[in-house]
Amino acid sequence: MRQKGKSKSSNTVVRALNDLGLATWFGGSLMGAIGLNGAAAEVDQPHERARVANAGWSRWTPANLAAIGAYTVGSLAVAGANRGRLVGQKGVPRMSLAKTALTAAAMATTAYSRVLGQKVMDASTPPVEGATEPSGSTPPEVANAQRQLKVLQWAVPALTGALMVIDSRMSEQQRPLEVAKGVVQRLNPAA
Repeated sequence: MRQKGKSKSSNTVVRALNDLGLATWFGGSLMGAIGLNGAAAEVDQPHERARVANAGWSRWTPANLAAIGAYTVGSLAVAGANRGRLVGQKGVPRMSLAKTALTAAAMATTAYSRVLGQKVMDASTPPVEGATEPSGSTPPEVANAQRQLKVLQWAVPALTGALMVIDSRMSEQQRPLEVAKGVVQRLNPAA
């Protein structure tokens, strides 16, 4: 029996998975770059700096994986619920393709960051200036991984932030006037 006022086609749960997963992925990566990596550089002993950062990132990894999973499930479910608009409303396919490309880039960047982070972790306690800053006595393989991580720590929040902007635009496309306008433009490109 359906409760009064509840829509059978409500997408609240899957939208929440999409939004909360993406917000967690974005916020966690930004906090890690600013807070965790920055704090690791404040540790007095150079041999302990990487260990401190690695411990924090290791604790974050399961939550980040869950956030990415929630975002992916939510995003795919929202796309499925809006498949009619994907075909019938001008502009929606382009935004969907942009979101897909950005999602793939963010996932690849996150995964590669994890691989590089593991190289630093496997080195145990190398002397470093900070989580992403090698010192003169940092082993070359670790230093190389750190230099790449220095760039990628900002790429993940940039990509996930761009995804948030795309999601905002896609929400705007669901306004009744935008839907009507997009359908008319799809049917009559001269309109």
